[in-house]
Amino acid sequence: MNDNASDTCRLITEHFPALPSEAVGAFAKLGDLYRSWNERINVISRADTDNIYCRHVLHSLALAKFFGELEDGTAFMDLGTGGGFPGIPLAILYPGCRFHLIDRIGKKIKVASAIADEIGLQNVTLQHGDSGECHERFDYVVSRAVMPLEGLVKACSKNIVTSARRGNRYAPGLACLKGGDLRDEIKAVRRPVLEVPVSDFFAEPFFETKEIVYVPFVK
Repeated sequence: MNDNASDTCRLITEHFPALPSEAVGAFAKLGDLYRSWNERINVISRADTDNIYCRHVLHSLALAKFFGELEDGTAFMDLGTGGGFPGIPLAILYPGCRFHLIDRIGKKIKVASAIADEIGLQNVTLQHGDSGECHERFDYVVSRAVMPLEGLVKACSKNIVTSARRGNRYAPGLACLKGGDLRDEIKAVRRPVLEVPVSDFFAEPFFETKEIVYVPFVK
């Protein structure tokens, strides 16, 4: 791990000071791993390679600030995971939960799988395909800038459990990370929608225009 990775990983521990040492160690490896893989297979913007911890890892962990504590066994699908965001950072933070990462692009799943193996994640499965090829149900579907909200709701509707089985803060549903003006996207969805600015959790300028959008599927 180079000095730059060590310094930028501190961004994570500043926002999550109670992390166990195993999680800190896993987060500390991510920067170098993504830089190395990105030289071979482009899974993040080249302009972001020096900002992995803020723009990718911490951005993913905004969902952890939103969800708060989760019961062990809570199951997630990360739809359109790309190179593993937000699924891999969330899997590190929630070792008692289960994460299924899915993407249509095989080379991106290859990267996510290799990184999950490198850091020893035992709570992650991966699938090359789309939501229509996954027949499991999950407590939550998460995603990051994959498609318009209406399309996301349709794509994941059969993959979310039909009853609240756990005592988590939020009912089963979709929680996605988005940016920009979302008014038209939200109007197109015929379900309740909750918007939470990421700046409620993180003060870094990058997050000023970022939001968490949550769509409950169970009352």
